[in-house]
Amino acid sequence: MRVLKFGGTSLSNVKKFFIVKNIIKEKIRNEQISVVLSAPEKITNYLVESIQIAKIKKNLVQLHLIESIINKFLFELKKKLSPKIFEELKKEIEKEIIKLKTALNTVSSLNQCPGYLTPIIISRGEIFSILIMNSILKSENYKVTVIDPVKTLIGIGDNLNATIDIDKSKNKIKELKIPKKNIILMAGFIAGNKEKRLVALGRNGSDYSAAILSVCLEAKYCEIWTDVDGVFTADPKIVQDAKLLKFLTYSEAMELSNLGATVLHPKTISPLSKFNIPCIIKNTLNQNEEGTIIKNFSEESIPSIKGVTSLNNITMFSISGSEKIATYNLTRKIFSKISQKKISPILILQNYSNGNLDICISDNELEKTFEILKNELSIELKNTLINPIKVIKNTAIISIIGNKFQLKKNIYLNIFLGLQKNKVNILAISKNLSQNSISIVIKKSDVIETIQNIHHSLFNKNYKIIEVFLVGIGGVGNTLLNQLKKQQKILQHKNIHIKLCSISNSKKTIFNEKGINLNNWVKEFQKSKSSFNLNNLLEKIKNNKFINPVFIDCTSSEEIAKEYVNILLHHVHIVASNKKANTCCNQLYQNIRLTAKKYDLKFLYETNVGAGLPVIENFQNLLNSGDKLIQFRGILSGSLSFIFGKLEQGISLSKATIMAKELGFTEPHPQDDLSGIDVARKLLILAREVGHNLELSDIEIESLLPKNFNFNLNLNDFFIELKKLDILFFKRIFEAKKENKILRFVGIIEKNGKCKVKIQKIGKSDPLYSIKNGENALAFYTQYYQPNPLVLKGYGAGNNVTAAGVFSDLLRTLSYNLGT
Repeated sequence: MRVLKFGGTSLSNVKKFFIVKNIIKEKIRNEQISVVLSAPEKITNYLVESIQIAKIKKNLVQLHLIESIINKFLFELKKKLSPKIFEELKKEIEKEIIKLKTALNTVSSLNQCPGYLTPIIISRGEIFSILIMNSILKSENYKVTVIDPVKTLIGIGDNLNATIDIDKSKNKIKELKIPKKNIILMAGFIAGNKEKRLVALGRNGSDYSAAILSVCLEAKYCEIWTDVDGVFTADPKIVQDAKLLKFLTYSEAMELSNLGATVLHPKTISPLSKFNIPCIIKNTLNQNEEGTIIKNFSEESIPSIKGVTSLNNITMFSISGSEKIATYNLTRKIFSKISQKKISPILILQNYSNGNLDICISDNELEKTFEILKNELSIELKNTLINPIKVIKNTAIISIIGNKFQLKKNIYLNIFLGLQKNKVNILAISKNLSQNSISIVIKKSDVIETIQNIHHSLFNKNYKIIEVFLVGIGGVGNTLLNQLKKQQKILQHKNIHIKLCSISNSKKTIFNEKGINLNNWVKEFQKSKSSFNLNNLLEKIKNNKFINPVFIDCTSSEEIAKEYVNILLHHVHIVASNKKANTCCNQLYQNIRLTAKKYDLKFLYETNVGAGLPVIENFQNLLNSGDKLIQFRGILSGSLSFIFGKLEQGISLSKATIMAKELGFTEPHPQDDLSGIDVARKLLILAREVGHNLELSDIEIESLLPKNFNFNLNLNDFFIELKKLDILFFKRIFEAKKENKILRFVGIIEKNGKCKVKIQKIGKSDPLYSIKNGENALAFYTQYYQPNPLVLKGYGAGNNVTAAGVFSDLLRTLSYNLGT
């Protein structure tokens, strides 16, 4: 015997009912099958709402909605069932609709819903499911026995949250003497009390129904079929890389369900555990997946972590101020009264050393619990033996569940690394005495990000993720995308996953929180009708709660650079080839760094000075080691390095500039290179790294372009005007050669912080002498490196090296990522 339970998502339409029928058909080949059904998806919610509407608004509008859903089922079933079976089904459903209508009219006339009537109304969905499935099976000539749970399952306690007397129910079902060839059908969620009235088993109680039926029929397995592949290490809707758990012990499953996992009802596991019946969680729409099996395993003594869960909408009461609160009598008095009022605390934290007692309950029990505490502690409060009761609202409980996992090395370190990432304030922490869970009370607003971070630190220790948000797809940005595509598989073998979540230019954008396919992003981008808006992008990043989001700025936009502080405030790293943020006013420059430091974020800009050369990192390492800059001299423009090298060969300035432009060495408009402003920006960045509080206007610049040069020309006119300077530069090259020297465009930082950008004549002994053809060279004269400087040189221009530098910075954000 095998019991199969199908949830509402597995029964949301006729097509899914037939998928369920096919699963039954497959299973019955090997053994007898019993089937427990929930209500079709959303029906129970509509039924609950129908009671409220009938009480308040005096109408049956929800009943009409339910009728329309059921009529849609009937319309589709008419084509699939024989006329006779369909007519029988239609009559039975009409009877149930009449019963429902009568019940709701009673509610409407009384302005209230009698206690006995509520479970009758809200359980109609399960009855509909049984009627439909019975007709489908009968239409294929299966013999079916429908068990009436009101007559066979003996409910005890609350009308809406009853438990089952297993022994009496088992005897009742044995009396039915069901033929072994028959398929057994039973509605979930309901039972009958001693007065033989229908009672409900609590919301989602169909799982419990299946567990009870499994025990009563002495089934070998109980299968819960739902819309997910099984139990995961976290809610897949919150944690995209949550892992499917193939195996769970009963105690682990119980802990998961009690502390927030929604796949199983909390009451389900207990009877299965008691009678040692394995439970399997499977996906109706992914039947090939093995699912999760829950039973006792011989390996359960091995420490392991199984999941991260959360309970939201929690209120914490904190009682403190006296050692008396820690005494057994006072604590017992509090919980005796709470128990009498049928309030179930979710978490109790008691510290005997300081007399603190914290009680966590669901928000819907807040007022009732507060009244009890005030009354029971009135004497202590009046005599100031304890402090006023502190009520902390809008909290949540994050729980880490496993099997004796507290014996697992570094478990606490990894949990607190996850908490540290978004600087979560811990309100309380509790260790389960059975070593099966740790629960942490935090603010509700921190839940999603905290779950993601703790899960990542526990389950993806060696798996590093970067979520990329790229703005700017010109030469550098486009090249970077090609490099990302090329390296994707190689990095994945190293457990590094770069997920490109958005691509934008100044006009439009594409966004996909699950990752954009790099093989067809161009077509997708061309089709996009979404305009780019930075605030909208940041809102999406905030709402999706990414693990390691990185904003890459491959534009030259000052407007975007001015938003860096805002980006950092959204807990997003920044990698920038854009130099504007580092060369704007000193106040913004400082604010960006202070914000990054405050939130422990990365702001990386290696390509701002030397493109692909590791200039910034090495310079920072020098300064951090205590070295001091005496002088800096450098060729900081790959385009001007190329141009001056061509001037040496006798090529004109205008022709050399066109060649540099065609090779992608220059800025979008070459006048930025020839004016010296690009070199000045790079020099300013280096000077600020040293600590000089300079503005761009403080740098002396000897431009290649004269003061009377028209800087408002388009590209064609610019190159025509530039030809007028060719003769001038032929003369300057000739004069330098007479002194056995060459011309180079050099940036200089003096010890006092004075900065200059100028054309210099350079002799053969100078470390910058041989630099040409697009190379950069940076000579640092420091306390440690003198009289011979530390020289960094290599190609400093071009899309490939610049994109590679951005790529390198991107990977450096992993030093922040948890688990590294």
